[in-house]
Amino acid sequence: MSVEVSRVAAAAAADLDDLVVTAPENSQPFVQRLALGLSYRGSAYHGWQSQADGLTLQDKLESALSKFADRPVRTICAGRTDTGVHALNQVIHIDAPVDRKIFSWVRGTNRFLPADVAVQWCLVPDPEFHARYSALGRRYTYVLRESIARPALESGMVGWVFKPLDADLMKQAAALLIGEHDFSAFRSSECQAPSPVKEMRSIRIQRKGTYWRFDFDASAYLHHMVRNIMGCLVAVGTQTQSVAWLADVLAAGERHRAAPTFAPDGLYFVGPYYDARFGIPQQTLADDWLP
Repeated sequence: MSVEVSRVAAAAAADLDDLVVTAPENSQPFVQRLALGLSYRGSAYHGWQSQADGLTLQDKLESALSKFADRPVRTICAGRTDTGVHALNQVIHIDAPVDRKIFSWVRGTNRFLPADVAVQWCLVPDPEFHARYSALGRRYTYVLRESIARPALESGMVGWVFKPLDADLMKQAAALLIGEHDFSAFRSSECQAPSPVKEMRSIRIQRKGTYWRFDFDASAYLHHMVRNIMGCLVAVGTQTQSVAWLADVLAAGERHRAAPTFAPDGLYFVGPYYDARFGIPQQTLADDWLP
């Protein structure tokens, strides 16, 4: 290499050094824990958890968040929902990699979401907040239509039974499930929960015209647990099975002895609830929409 070429190379290296910006020794990338509430109609999606086909709620939300933030964003949810199941207030948290106004996360993310999925609120929680592990309990609602003809306008949004239901029998059966039990009889074979023991805190059954509403409150749920319980309550309500039969099913802990899994159409994840110090909303406007 000639002396002149060496000088040019050295000058270029010096110029390059001038362009390199060295970060301060103690600098840290921007990260902010955010909590968000998501509502969705689950009919078109393969449940919450991300899959290769991208047709899940987690995939849609993370794509929208990443487009708004202009960099990858990952989510943690309070409770994974199955294919076809809806949500009123699915709570998630993210570690936001960029600084944005809080409400901008709502409007900005919704710009990139399909019409049947929308962020309802966003806030900055206690830094220790975790959407899943901080939850004290979770609530589900099942809406069921009792009629001779199948639903049309509400297709995909309500369950359906064509036989008359007996409220007293269903309430007697539901009372057997209150408390801490081994719910193996209502557990999907695909369930990955480490323990089948859960605490069912309440089951409320109401009727409004041709519609029934079943409200469940529990510490946590097994895979398909609410839908399997619904199948059993409907079996008792139509007098296909007795209240004593449900007691035997619970005690036996064998899935094949219970009723078939009920349809996901009428199932809504109402949402989790937390210690008041986190300030997480327990309701969204969609609560007023349910019967």
